Amino acid sequence: MSRIAFIGLGIMGGPMAGHLVKAGHEVTGYDVAPAGVDKLVAAGGTGAASIAEAVGEAEIVITMLPQDEHVESVIFGAGDGEADGGVLRYAKPGVLLIDFSTIKPETSARVAEAGRAHGLRVLDAPVSGGEKGAVDGVLSIMVGGAAEDFEAAKPIFEIVGKTFELVGGSGAGQYVKAANQLIVGGTYALVAEAIVLMEAAGVDAKAGIDVIAGGLAASRILDIKRDSMLARQFQPGFRIDLHHKDMGIATAAARSAEVSLPMTGMVAQLIAAARAKGYGSLDHSALLKIVEDLSGRTELSGNTSAA
Repeated sequence: MSRIAFIGLGIMGGPMAGHLVKAGHEVTGYDVAPAGVDKLVAAGGTGAASIAEAVGEAEIVITMLPQDEHVESVIFGAGDGEADGGVLRYAKPGVLLIDFSTIKPETSARVAEAGRAHGLRVLDAPVSGGEKGAVDGVLSIMVGGAAEDFEAAKPIFEIVGKTFELVGGSGAGQYVKAANQLIVGGTYALVAEAIVLMEAAGVDAKAGIDVIAGGLAASRILDIKRDSMLARQFQPGFRIDLHHKDMGIATAAARSAEVSLPMTGMVAQLIAAARAKGYGSLDHSALLKIVEDLSGRTELSGNTSAA
């Protein structure tokens, strides 16, 4: 079993670290929020008060953080002082660094280059599956980096995920995650439109969406979200705020690759509208509220709480 430092014990990272503990690994966790560390300790892991304490003796360092600036701070350090040092200061040469965060491909490439310069083996490995996928240990993992490092990381991926593929060099995992997020966002938008259409037409929307879920339009989103969307329950499994960030990554990636993604741009604007309306803390299925607004049916939407 390996000595693992796990940095970022939030809604996704917490359950993932817990699975590694259950599998017998020695996991030391660090997070700026004490609650995440406390949960890991309760599950049998060890808490750390700093990045230095977490990674000093680690064979594998894992990060699961919300945004680019958080990854950069954790990896490169927040300042010039010893107390502000990041993973690159404290990790030993030969350590395998797996970043499960969803960030810009350019940031992942820069982290990988700097890591290699310090003797680390680096993989960008963003995930899909949301909180439920993390809790159930069935995430889909899109990996960028060297083939030999991917092979070394497989025992970790097998614990936290169900599907994992090496998709290219450093940063490639982030391009695939961007593609994933534009599909997810587009699917939510279309499911929302389907619900609004059926309800406006006076048909049984629940029966209708159940039938749709059994046909060619079946999807994982319909499987796990149709009932909560019909009930207007938007407790976050993945927040609008984070999907807004991801759509920014997707549109920037399209610009970098010099391709036109018109539907992606439209969905990005719908998600931006949801955030502007104050729905950022709700689940991304709350795109339904925006479609209702556009159709003048907000007053008919029933319960729109996050609970």
